[in-house]
Amino acid sequence: MVLRQALLTGARSRRLRKLVSTMPVSSAIVARYVAGETADEAVEAARRLLTDGLQSSIDYLGEDTRDRDQATRATQAYLILLDRLHRAGLTRGAEISVKLSAVGRALGSDGEKIALDNARSIADAAKDAGTTVTLDMEDHASVETTLSILHELRRDFPETGAVLQAYLHRTEADCRDLAHEGSRVRLCKGAYNESASVAYQKTGDVDRSYVRCLKILMAGQGYPMIATHDPRLIEIAGALAMRHDRSRGSYEYQMLYGIRPQEQRRLADLGDTVRVYVPYGDEWYAYLMRRMAERPANAAFFVRSLLTRT
Repeated sequence: MVLRQALLTGARSRRLRKLVSTMPVSSAIVARYVAGETADEAVEAARRLLTDGLQSSIDYLGEDTRDRDQATRATQAYLILLDRLHRAGLTRGAEISVKLSAVGRALGSDGEKIALDNARSIADAAKDAGTTVTLDMEDHASVETTLSILHELRRDFPETGAVLQAYLHRTEADCRDLAHEGSRVRLCKGAYNESASVAYQKTGDVDRSYVRCLKILMAGQGYPMIATHDPRLIEIAGALAMRHDRSRGSYEYQMLYGIRPQEQRRLADLGDTVRVYVPYGDEWYAYLMRRMAERPANAAFFVRSLLTRT
């Protein structure tokens, strides 16, 4: 827990980011979790996954957008990605994930409008390309804004997906609000450093919250997207699907690029829909640190590399 908190805090450290970015060991670790820095590399990763019977949700990394030009560049990156996916004939198996902070949400009083306009442009391009968008969820302070933008986007793009984080106290209520027909909801545990006032702190409490939220989504009329690598939660999800007479294709499993690939293929071989979250881009640092925080073995290896650097 101490190491996890340190890594999540380090995700916002510019000094540590500079150090990590110059380490030779970084490239090997990043390559495991990130598809590459370019749209072409992301498209190739999606192609490989589809060959293995796996779908993908592609995220252009970047959440520290500080000005409108940067938000515009992030938006353009998504438009380029969608065009490349469409030209490659991959949109039947690839959607995209968008962090609203990357497209302007945090830009002062106009941030919500900027993010909505940019997200609308991306959703429009995704629809033309024959695919969909899912809005990633970030820290607890952004939840209301994200859900507000989701509501607005769904007026014209009802297929827009939402993400909810089980470690937040509020998420059960949000699940009830979003478990309606046509609503695509990705349920994950959560990977930000949150206080006890808004989020469960113990692993067992987070897991129990996840199951409660999953029960709501599976009993609802929407399309649950079960984002977990936890074998117990995967087993519970399958049992809940059977309990609620859900056919394969009325829900899906989601896992991160580079994590439990054999399990991804196993589930796909059973006939389940499995979607892999594929990040790409050169702004990989914060994403990497959160992945390290989630996997103690990798975190320990990475910290040893930092301490022994000469």
